[in-house]
Amino acid sequence: MSDTPLIRLGTRRSPLAMAQAHEARARLCAAHGWKESAVELVPVIASGDKVQDRPLAEIGGKALWTRELDQWLVDGRIDAAVHSMKDVETIRPEALVIGAILPRADKADRLLGAASIADIPQGARVGTSAPRRAAQLLHARPDLEVVSIRGNVATRMAKLDAGEADATFLAAAGLDRLGEDTVGVRLDPSDWLPAPAQAAIGLECRREDNRVRDLLAAIDHAPSHAEIAAERRLLEGLGGGCSSAIAALSQTDGETITLTAAIFSPDGAVRIADTARFAAGDRQAPLDLARALLEAAPSAVTDHFGQAAG
Repeated sequence: MSDTPLIRLGTRRSPLAMAQAHEARARLCAAHGWKESAVELVPVIASGDKVQDRPLAEIGGKALWTRELDQWLVDGRIDAAVHSMKDVETIRPEALVIGAILPRADKADRLLGAASIADIPQGARVGTSAPRRAAQLLHARPDLEVVSIRGNVATRMAKLDAGEADATFLAAAGLDRLGEDTVGVRLDPSDWLPAPAQAAIGLECRREDNRVRDLLAAIDHAPSHAEIAAERRLLEGLGGGCSSAIAALSQTDGETITLTAAIFSPDGAVRIADTARFAAGDRQAPLDLARALLEAAPSAVTDHFGQAAG
């Protein structure tokens, strides 16, 4: 085999994004019997990586993580893009398709700076820019103060060490992928619900590119793909964006998914939760769950959600 790449994977430049791209390359090479040189990694600086001092909702939302990669895909400069699926907007360009979801990692969050939510000192400052984490925290501990912290994993850990906050949260999957598997205390995802699509790596390609779609299909993990599709469909039904506090946990048993979801008022005072069980691939059930949540929620919650899908 020549050393000419057979597929070019676009990725953000952050250490975590690069680790995820390396995992995608390793899985492609294993599935197809390729040398590593068959998969070229093409780093792209995303808009979301350039602005670190403001919440995503203020500067353009999740599109800041995907804009450049989308354009490079459409232009043909890369064949597929590697994404953290929790950072990918619900509605995607028609020309693109999610070709593979890798086996999902640990969905939990980890707490840094305290042994548990209950053990965070009274009145402490907890750093997060995620509406889900802020609202879920304030629901459990309204005495705490939320301060905004953004940045990659190393940046947020450094800000905690520098005293900008007394505690913070990071995704267990991201820490594990960076070799930081002993950092923080794991929060049971059944009690502390994760973000929709957390811990999932996705590969997106051009819809009409059958060659690349076939290559990616070899590394698609069907149970993980079904969970991500259900959670993204829930988001679509809720009309939620970067400023909406939404938490969700899928649990798969054979061909059945149990999806638990909660929506919050930004201050955490109101929490509305519900659970649905349905067959993997059912696209209506997550929408029905979203509708049930919104119908049960007061305006203190629904005012922060957009136009929901039917």
